Amino acid sequence: MADQATLTSVLRACTGLALLELGRQIHVHVLKYKNRDLTLSNALLDMYCKCGSMEDARFEFGRMVDKDVISWSTMIIGLAQNGFSHEALEMFQKMESSGTKPNYITVVGVLFACSHAGLVDKGRSYFESMETIFGIKPGREHYGCMVDLLGRAGKLDEAVELIHRMEPEPDAVTWRTLLGGCRIHRNMDLAAYAAKRVLDLDPDDAGTYILLSNIYANSKRWEDAAQVRKTMRGNKVRKEPGCSWIEVNKQIHAFVLRDNSHPEIDMIVRRLKQYVERLREVGYVPDTNFVLQDVEGEQMEDPLLYHSEKLAIVYGLMSLTKGKSIRIRKNLRICGDCHLFAKLLAKMENRRVVIRDQIRYHHFEGGVCSCGDYW
Repeated sequence: MADQATLTSVLRACTGLALLELGRQIHVHVLKYKNRDLTLSNALLDMYCKCGSMEDARFEFGRMVDKDVISWSTMIIGLAQNGFSHEALEMFQKMESSGTKPNYITVVGVLFACSHAGLVDKGRSYFESMETIFGIKPGREHYGCMVDLLGRAGKLDEAVELIHRMEPEPDAVTWRTLLGGCRIHRNMDLAAYAAKRVLDLDPDDAGTYILLSNIYANSKRWEDAAQVRKTMRGNKVRKEPGCSWIEVNKQIHAFVLRDNSHPEIDMIVRRLKQYVERLREVGYVPDTNFVLQDVEGEQMEDPLLYHSEKLAIVYGLMSLTKGKSIRIRKNLRICGDCHLFAKLLAKMENRRVVIRDQIRYHHFEGGVCSCGDYW
């Protein structure tokens, strides 16, 4: 019988790969320990949160007799990342009532929740009082959450001002976060400034070139977008291809844009095209803002069709029994078109689709997403 340290290590491996089914099998072995140590309980909680199964996480958290700051922080961050920001903030209030003192990571989770729920005043209040109330000096991650919060809310000038008065030097992640706010609000001049700062700090950051190119393309500034791509090629910076993977019958199936190596790819693409046609009848229009080339009509829609998450969702619908949730892990941020596609398809097929992307988790059900279209 595996000891608790071994089970903790295996659970952490499942967490990193988002292997929920395997994690549930490990849970069976965990149940054999009546006097379970807190490290193992927290690892189990973290696995369920990071695999997007908040029902299981809530149940396990409720059963825990002993809870420490890691237990509370894991739930707060898990709820926030899975789109349950208001519940995360309620959890934080319960934590305070329990007498458990928050730590550096707890406050990151609280600010992340405020950011993804658009709670500007509340986030600003927590940030400004964290040192006096909790004795926690704001670090780079806290500033990053605030830049994200302000940027999403369109308060870009305030976000820049905050960056300039940061005590820890802003890093590439901080400037990249501001760049994300510029994308949402299409602020070209500030986007170019933020991108330059990112590339000064991290010249090989392909994501910044792509994001800046997207911002120009969305505003139909094709020459500027092409120049960014040319610079990227000249610097020999390569974009990481979008990849999505899904666990079916204890096997991992990976899909990459334009990769036809999956043995059932022809059937998957045929079925995907059928779904697109059916979705068009209920109002789906491919969002060509996510196509970078200066092309028109069906040519613009074509690259969107083969995005890896669409292929993974369709394969899940083909392979998993009806009623079973489709869970997908993705290496990059989900694009707006795939987000819309997943929402409409989940409703049409009466299925639950969970996608864990680079930043957060999206639970699609009944035509809505847990992120509230704010990610």
